[in-house]
Amino acid sequence: MEITVEQAIANLQEELKAELLSDIVPYWLNNTVDHKNGGFIGRITYDNEPVFDAGKGAILTARVLWTFSSIYRRIQKEEYRTMADHAYKYLTSKLWDEEYGGVYWMVTANGEPKDTRKHVYVQAFAIYALSEYYLAFHKEEALEQAKELYHLIEDKCTDSENGGYYESYTYAWQLMDDVRLSDKDINEPKSMNTHLHVLEAYTNLYRCWPDELVAERLSQLIDIFAGHIVNPERSSMHTFLGEDWEPRSDEISFGHDIEASWLLIEAAEVLGNYPRREEVKSISLSLAKAVMKDGLDQNGGLLNEADSSGITDDNKDWWPQAEAIVGFYNAWQLTGDPEFLAASCSVWDFIQKYVLDKKYGEWHEKVTRMGVPHKLDKVRSWKCPYHNSRAVLEILARSENSQNILSPSKLGELIQVNTTSKKEKS
Repeated sequence: MEITVEQAIANLQEELKAELLSDIVPYWLNNTVDHKNGGFIGRITYDNEPVFDAGKGAILTARVLWTFSSIYRRIQKEEYRTMADHAYKYLTSKLWDEEYGGVYWMVTANGEPKDTRKHVYVQAFAIYALSEYYLAFHKEEALEQAKELYHLIEDKCTDSENGGYYESYTYAWQLMDDVRLSDKDINEPKSMNTHLHVLEAYTNLYRCWPDELVAERLSQLIDIFAGHIVNPERSSMHTFLGEDWEPRSDEISFGHDIEASWLLIEAAEVLGNYPRREEVKSISLSLAKAVMKDGLDQNGGLLNEADSSGITDDNKDWWPQAEAIVGFYNAWQLTGDPEFLAASCSVWDFIQKYVLDKKYGEWHEKVTRMGVPHKLDKVRSWKCPYHNSRAVLEILARSENSQNILSPSKLGELIQVNTTSKKEKS
């Protein structure tokens, strides 16, 4: 079916908003709050069974705080404020270290310290969440807490010789030997993932607190991505790196590449630096083009991972799909190329068909290449409402404020052409 660009944008906006308000938000409001012990239930199984004795992670708590603060900024409903307040209270009481500063990785179901390491990744998410909470509710204490975490990262974790940040510390801020975020990671001093989310956090902090040093650090992070993390030879990012930024992995993460493609532009725009934005635009588009070429599957979903030899993980996790909607839409806004808009719409179509959990609500964590769900938890420390909610909010804001509404294009026909092309390549 042939539709115009205007119709495609309207459909995307309408369908995503309905998904947020009728599925994602109700799921988290109705299933995840721990009314007895505070915070959020640390694990909910594939069959939607709560595991009340599961530990409660700061990543999940911070991401819920960011999500409902951000939604409230758009739709001022009291239940969204209540959810954000609930997350804020738990993050800054049970997960907050009053003695040494920073947030723990995880506490027990009853709120006692369980994993007390201070990973820069989770400090960054706490900054991201607290700054968003401040933007939504103008709570000065939250901004001061975000600043406190920022100063801890800058005082305790910076590599003064090579730039960037060392990643994992004990509760007393002693550098740890094992810096991995998960068992699947490589134990190297620096990672793309942590630095990407520090960039994301500092971008939001700068919106609240336009401090000159924050601007300098944010600009330095952009330089690190441009000079060390993005590999210009293949237009993807190095995932793990040595202390001196020497690449230590051949892995390509399509989800992180497409996420970085729009987060880097956002950082440059927040800084208000037009020349820097134009520099970053080139990097952003190279990442988006490579992901569309090598990671976007013929049925519309985004594959997980590859290396120089080809695809290494052809499953499709929920979060790369969400980031692809935004990343491809952003690339369309930057170029006016309707192929990017078609890619954004095709990913959303795949999500609707295969990733949405039609039985219990929310999204499956992982599906196979052909869309069969893996029976993984609906909620856990890493499975959260941040990626999919943010994708919706980004598209709504970009669609309403877009200055790049093109003349009518046969978008449906374009998607068909892309599908045929990818079949020929596979």
